[in-house]
Amino acid sequence: MSTGQTERPEQGDNDETATTTAVYVYGIVPSDVEPEDHAEGVGNPPAEVSVVRSGRVAALVSEIPTDRALGTPDDLEAHAELLDGTVTVAPVLPLRFGAVLTDRDAVAAELLEGNEDELASALDQLEGLAQYVVKGRYVEKTILQEILEENSEAAQLREQIRGQSEDATREARMALGEIINAAIEAKRNEDTRRTVEALSSLDPMVNERQPTHEQDAVHIAVLVELERQDELELENRQLRERLAALEARAEELEPEPAEIVDEENRD
Repeated sequence: MSTGQTERPEQGDNDETATTTAVYVYGIVPSDVEPEDHAEGVGNPPAEVSVVRSGRVAALVSEIPTDRALGTPDDLEAHAELLDGTVTVAPVLPLRFGAVLTDRDAVAAELLEGNEDELASALDQLEGLAQYVVKGRYVEKTILQEILEENSEAAQLREQIRGQSEDATREARMALGEIINAAIEAKRNEDTRRTVEALSSLDPMVNERQPTHEQDAVHIAVLVELERQDELELENRQLRERLAALEARAEELEPEPAEIVDEENRD
């Protein structure tokens, strides 16, 4: 992302794709932000990222086909990566994954124009804040063994499957997969709650992000005051110890320019 006021060409009313596309919205940024040429959005192939501007604010958007379902792991990762790249040069108010409007005019009229003052004020409030992303992933062998030890039904299904062909045990494999996925989701929710609780002394704003991998243990972004970074570093070390105790691999935590988080998720 970069800053500037270079407008991209607007689509004409006679564009024959208008009836088969919609506009995906990633987030809100100051009006002088301009996507880099290499910025990629959701979709396969990745959609081009552009901006819709209104006064002091703008929306980062892509056109997507209306007949394509969203929600693949690649889509989730593309959404997160675009926002992460944006906050290195400008504050951003991210929208939840899956925000789609009918066209660019709708983005301007329904999202930006009536909310310009509120959005601009929220962007201003990000000054003096730093963002850290806390992310850890379960070790596959360890978490699967833990689930089998805790869930007798899963253990029985595993024994039923052992040494048998896929065709002969198809239903049992599907049932075991559902149990494992549900168990990992429950563990992720609990480990995320505990991680957020451990950071509460810093009075952060917290954004619980969507997992980008089925074995993600924790994936949150926290906003803290720049002057409290030393305290956060201490909490960081303790969190890494905790993630290690959970048999989860923790990624390095690095400070980033701040993005906004939903007030409803603030602890």
